[in-house]
Amino acid sequence: MFNVYLFILLLAACKSNDVTPVTSANVADVYKKIYGASSITSDGTFITIKTTGAPDHKSAYYATSNSLYENFTGTTFGGSTFRKNPNSISSLNYTFKIPANPKVDNAHAATPLGPIGVSLNGVPFFNQYAGPSQPLSGEVVSFDQYWGHPAQGGDYHYHVEPLYLTNVKASKSALLGFLLDGFPVYGPEENGAAVTNAMLDAYHGHTSATADYPSGIYHYHINATDPYINGSGFYGTAGTVSR
Repeated sequence: MFNVYLFILLLAACKSNDVTPVTSANVADVYKKIYGASSITSDGTFITIKTTGAPDHKSAYYATSNSLYENFTGTTFGGSTFRKNPNSISSLNYTFKIPANPKVDNAHAATPLGPIGVSLNGVPFFNQYAGPSQPLSGEVVSFDQYWGHPAQGGDYHYHVEPLYLTNVKASKSALLGFLLDGFPVYGPEENGAAVTNAMLDAYHGHTSATADYPSGIYHYHINATDPYINGSGFYGTAGTVSR
């Protein structure tokens, strides 16, 4: 009887660890901040991050039977009155491969529609367009209480500041994730001040020391002004994303 009881305890302990990302030993600590990943590994050239893309916060886009469903009738990004789109959140299988040692790419390839990076909770970042060269102005009304929404395929994503990360899990100046080129993404504040587009380059970033990179690194900033996350293309050579 004792052995059976011990087995049950061990089994429960194993199950409780299922939510912890499987991380290889050679992954730098900064990538371990991506708490929404199911696994984070490295082959020395690329960091491979696997996520479902489903947010860990409440949303009006979850099914009403989901514990994370929460109705929303307030104002959303830019002071717009929220209007729910017809889509629902799906759990998908993303694999992000980003350079372990990001480097500038003089070609600065344009960001595609769809995922351009991954946030700390595993939700993808999208660029500043609702469609090919279509501004977000007509789409922001569908951003939920944490300023994200799902596309037709159920792929939930952030085009703008992820409020759950900046207001609940971290802060306005914290690391929020990485773009596909491996360069980090930070919030709308730095050194206690708001980051404006005038402080950033054409790609919506700049080089300076951060809490995670005290020796300095190029990094993007999310703010409330178009292009929100990224500007005229990736600063570095982009990796890949599949699902």
